Amino acid sequence: MDNLLSLVTFLPLIGAVVLMLFLRGEDEAARLNAKRLALFTTLATFLLSLAVISGFDPNDAGFQFVEESEWIGGLTYKLGVDGISVLFVMLTTFLMPITIGACWSVEHRVKEYMIAFLVLETLMIGVFVALDLILFYFFFEAGLIPMFLIIGIWGGKERIYAAFKFFLYTLLGSLLMLVAMLAMYVDAGTTDIVRLLNHDFSSQALDLFGFQIIGGLQTLLWIAFFASFAVKMPMWPVHTWLPDAHVQAPTAGSVILAAILLKMGGYGFLRFSLPMFPVASDLMANFVFALSVIAIIYTSLVAMMQEDMKKLIAYSSVAHMGFVTMGIFAANRQGVDGAIFQMISHGFISGALFLAVGVIYDRMHTREIDAYGGLVIRMPAFALIFMLFTMANVGLPGTSGFVGEFLTLAGAFQANTWVAFFATTGVILSAAYALWLYRRVAFGDLIKESLRSIRDMDRRERLLFAPLVAMTLLLGIYPSLALDQIGPSVAALLNNYELALAEAQTQLAEN
Repeated sequence: MDNLLSLVTFLPLIGAVVLMLFLRGEDEAARLNAKRLALFTTLATFLLSLAVISGFDPNDAGFQFVEESEWIGGLTYKLGVDGISVLFVMLTTFLMPITIGACWSVEHRVKEYMIAFLVLETLMIGVFVALDLILFYFFFEAGLIPMFLIIGIWGGKERIYAAFKFFLYTLLGSLLMLVAMLAMYVDAGTTDIVRLLNHDFSSQALDLFGFQIIGGLQTLLWIAFFASFAVKMPMWPVHTWLPDAHVQAPTAGSVILAAILLKMGGYGFLRFSLPMFPVASDLMANFVFALSVIAIIYTSLVAMMQEDMKKLIAYSSVAHMGFVTMGIFAANRQGVDGAIFQMISHGFISGALFLAVGVIYDRMHTREIDAYGGLVIRMPAFALIFMLFTMANVGLPGTSGFVGEFLTLAGAFQANTWVAFFATTGVILSAAYALWLYRRVAFGDLIKESLRSIRDMDRRERLLFAPLVAMTLLLGIYPSLALDQIGPSVAALLNNYELALAEAQTQLAEN
């Protein structure tokens, strides 16, 4: 199919338009129909994405399923996937039906809620398939709008504050990226990402306002993109919007925020920073290492102090994204493989943890850790599921969490042994806060009267967790399922990175 990527990308948007135009009313039947239509649309999108992964050639390091056409004003519509981006497309389409299934208890403005998620799915997929700067920027920034509405309308008591904080942090971070994209167009004469990957941006030192910029244009562009991607990840110290957004967002919003939206920053580093600005990436690697180690240790310590389950898991996400940035800028095979694997794995694990919190929140309407205890007595199925994903979050061997952390640490060890040493303490700290949370929620005596009548997970809730359990264990036991897909693309990226560094060092020696 010639336009398969376009169909996968825009099918959720078509579903949103159908919902908006043809579904009327706020009665129970209309709400149920809205949920069913959204679920059907996301399932259809996932089935179409299976055609992409089944037709994808993992031995080809280039972009596949490429679609290109000229638009009015010289704008180019260009889509395509390589071994890296195809996994993020699959992660998005895989998680969206589960997310819609988690919305079944929502009764307020259901049609608008479903529309927001369907539009968001199109924009998230668009980020991973866009092969034009302008198109990428549109998808990257437009995704803020539906998530802003999801938090601001269907969130908790402080939802307005959290929504605006989320929006302003991520928008302001991206303004520098827009300026950098304009500079790239002026320098290279194109907005085609494939051509930009082969363009040699100057790394000659520049004098700017009396300061010498080592790495020249590459360093300036790298900093501008870093400002956007670091906020999106989010990296320390620009992470403070994330806990507030997670706490106030509804369960489905937290799942998408943690599982997919955070990965856009890491994907941006892999698509732009490392391949397009290799000299600057090498110069700034120690800076990124320092921020990554601080994020891993500091946010893990902060997580141990939390009394709200969602906030604890949110800080845990910041710590795990520290492993990702550390692996990417180690710029070796183990590090980059581990970073990509960690992002995919974290999508399943963090999404499941937020779903688990949503299960008990729907029953008790509180996320305070002290409100629980002894749930294993009344909710054995929930306790088992919660334990599995707690262990996966810690990095238990046999789960996908172990593979990602091990590979990123192995890559960091090759680049800088001290970075690997300090990052490893984060593994110990993650076990401390995760097991502390599980013990207080699941174990102990059932002494709280309000918990004596709490019911275990129903069939719908168990069905939502089943594919997440399967993927967490499958990737833990058989990581080649993902690593084989990304292998040639990662090898090509690193080969070009090393060649660019060698050429820059040769030019520096000649000068």
